[in-house]
Amino acid sequence: MESFYRNYIAGQWMEGESEIENLNPSDTQDVIGHYTQARLEQLNEALDAAQNAQQIWNSTGLEKRQSVLMQIGEELMARSAELGELLSREEGKPLAEGKGEVYRAGQFFTYFAAEVLRQQGDTADSVRAGIEVDVRREPRGTVVVISPWNFPMATASWKIAPALAFGNSVIWKPPNLTPASAWAFAEILSRQSIPNGLFNLVMGGGSTIGQALVENPRVSAITFTGSYEVGCQIAAAAAPNLTPFQLELGSKNPLVIMDDADLDIAVSAAVNGAYSGTGQKCTASSRLIVHEAIHDAFVEKMAQATSALKVGHALQEGTQMGPVASSGQLRSNLDYMALARKEGCEVVCGGEQLDSDTTGYFMSPALLIAGKNSMRVNREEIFGPITCVIKVDSYEEALATANDTEFGLTSGIITRSLARATHFRRHSETGCVMVNLPTAGTDYHVPFGGRKHSSFGPREQGQYAAEFYTQVKTSYINSGNL
Repeated sequence: MESFYRNYIAGQWMEGESEIENLNPSDTQDVIGHYTQARLEQLNEALDAAQNAQQIWNSTGLEKRQSVLMQIGEELMARSAELGELLSREEGKPLAEGKGEVYRAGQFFTYFAAEVLRQQGDTADSVRAGIEVDVRREPRGTVVVISPWNFPMATASWKIAPALAFGNSVIWKPPNLTPASAWAFAEILSRQSIPNGLFNLVMGGGSTIGQALVENPRVSAITFTGSYEVGCQIAAAAAPNLTPFQLELGSKNPLVIMDDADLDIAVSAAVNGAYSGTGQKCTASSRLIVHEAIHDAFVEKMAQATSALKVGHALQEGTQMGPVASSGQLRSNLDYMALARKEGCEVVCGGEQLDSDTTGYFMSPALLIAGKNSMRVNREEIFGPITCVIKVDSYEEALATANDTEFGLTSGIITRSLARATHFRRHSETGCVMVNLPTAGTDYHVPFGGRKHSSFGPREQGQYAAEFYTQVKTSYINSGNL
């Protein structure tokens, strides 16, 4: 039975000006629900409530704040099977990945629940006699969170949890492609003992609701994960108000496979990095830079592993790769496959739209060879299950090729050489480096982010999150006159 789902603003569930239909990408006949689109006027209600609630929340005792975040995290983890199925149903990732994402979302909250109790400042003696210095962090105020559809709960959690942990209020605009996960997430927060307006869910389009939020001078900070192009638009909109912003953007991640690599480890890392999440990860291995000495053997094993992946309905047992998330994404992927052929790549396997028992956006995972790093398919982020092998004749060429990109999120190397691994870690121009591991897959308690066009602003996750969600205040005290 279809249902209608509202926004959550100022502690109330509110209807908007219109609604969108949410379809299952594994079966477009399956309507998950109808989700309201916020009215522009409702943003002022959300901002009013968020500013008032933030002041109350910031003066709330740390143990109370810690308890709230812990309860949210524990409920997410306890309901990971149920909510993971919902997530996979609307986003298309296999059920195991959906469940894992919800559980990880809960871990972000329990981690930052502990960080609530770890908020400590610094003291120092002034250079002037009799004066003491106190340095501490304070919340920014109202944080706007704009999150992506590929990790609808995990990415939202690693932004919302630290925002609340450090005393801020939140206005969240989730992606319209995955509103069911957003609503389920908001419903959990709506039952917490928090001030009305501390957390607000405003569903709507990026060009309308999103744009109005990032332009608003009452917003204290903006955190965004999405494309480089949209990130630049947000930066331009925030600049006149000098609103601090944090951007996690595109990528074109290389996995370097050296001549001394264990081929089984190399293939496992490449398949996982390139095709998990249907390749719709900012950390996906979209360029496989392979030493010529093992190129043919690697391609043979990689083709076998790629062709063996079971593509199917996200909720079907045994599915290893689900559909892409939308018809638009499928069209884009197929266009890139045509471009790859035109540019001179050879298609070893995959890259075709697949028929299924259900009407969905299915395609086979694609492995390309004969790639050049100058090709558009190796310069632009595709965001699909397509990866290209680039042959090189030395470690030096491999490193130079890996770094020859506008992006710099993650990179990886498969090697038995400690010297090469160490050199690569120190000279790879990315924010995250993996050794004998897939480029996709990071921990929640350490910093995450990239370089170049992949990121702007302080790192996300772990204790480094405080750099964005707080601001530093330095106080000077002449205690002799007190």
